[in-house]
Amino acid sequence: MMKKIFTLSLLVISLSSCNKGDLVDCQNLTSTQTADIPAECIPVPTDNPDSSVDLSTALPNEAYTFDTNIKFLNTTTTQQDKFDQAIELIKRVVATEEFRTAVINHTYNGSKTFVDNGGYTNSQIYQKMLEGAETLQPLKNNTMDMEVELYYAATSTVGYTNSGTTRIWVNTKYFNTNSIGGVAANLVHEWLHKLGFRHASSYTTSRDYSVPYAVGRMISRIGNGLN
Repeated sequence: MMKKIFTLSLLVISLSSCNKGDLVDCQNLTSTQTADIPAECIPVPTDNPDSSVDLSTALPNEAYTFDTNIKFLNTTTTQQDKFDQAIELIKRVVATEEFRTAVINHTYNGSKTFVDNGGYTNSQIYQKMLEGAETLQPLKNNTMDMEVELYYAATSTVGYTNSGTTRIWVNTKYFNTNSIGGVAANLVHEWLHKLGFRHASSYTTSRDYSVPYAVGRMISRIGNGLN
């Protein structure tokens, strides 16, 4: 039943928009609240539960060679400079052990998993990011490939994309005031949609644990520590 609901949700939600919002921690629901846990708080089960990963091994070479190939539209010199700094920060974060550990050890409701994980384990999600094979550009080229266009809207949407394009749209209402780490997080968030990862289109108690939201916040947190 869960798989049927998840599949139907993917068909209905073709537009992935990303809003500002405070974190609601489903992990801290107590056992006495079990009967009240909404369906959104139940992670999509993986077919291959993640086995223990030896994080003492060296980072894969792809973490150091991870690159970007992004075409920007409608940017001023100042805006482009901000994007360039965000891109460099993304590459620095991906090349850290802290980032690998954060992705592989990410938990939801006490299990090493992401919400809306597409059936992938944490280590498989990490590997998919390093491979950089977008749904519309499936070559495993170790590169973040996409187009980015700026726009303005007086809404709570920070950025958005849809499954039929390689382009993402970034709202200058937030871009202009966001830190470099915040811009980097938004770029990664939207790019993860290009890899096929989804989240609820409106706020739910578990959306913060989806791949785009959780990994985006990792980029921001680790990146801010590097600056």
